[in-house]
Amino acid sequence: MRTALPGLGQQITFLYAEQAEASWHFYETVLEFPLVQDQGRCRIYAVAGGADAPRAFLGVCQARAPRAGDEPRAEGGVVLTFVTPRVAECHAALKAKGVDVGEAPAWSESYGVEHFFFRDPAGYLLEVQRFGRGGWPEPPEEA
Repeated sequence: MRTALPGLGQQITFLYAEQAEASWHFYETVLEFPLVQDQGRCRIYAVAGGADAPRAFLGVCQARAPRAGDEPRAEGGVVLTFVTPRVAECHAALKAKGVDVGEAPAWSESYGVEHFFFRDPAGYLLEVQRFGRGGWPEPPEEA
């Protein structure tokens, strides 16, 4: 599949909850989603694609604030994340198409990812990221 996001092989939807522990318990115990990575304030679960090459993930994170306004990382917020090893190429491709992606991808020490954010026309927060620490499953080979 060819897209404007080079190397795209996985996707994560991040949900934000004030009582993250209750949500973590729900996704781990009730839905029995396999925990892929625990980042402290955020846990990421495999939800589709098979044990050897998961493609879709759900991240459940501690909300930064109660539900209010348009802050996507507050209670009830959503961030859609595209995972690729080619973050800089994605940034350049989107910038060339006129998307406001900021100056350059940044490194998050606390989450161990290289990433950048941008918004779609409806205002949803989108992220492109690469995991820089061990323990993240490799995406399936590109078709």
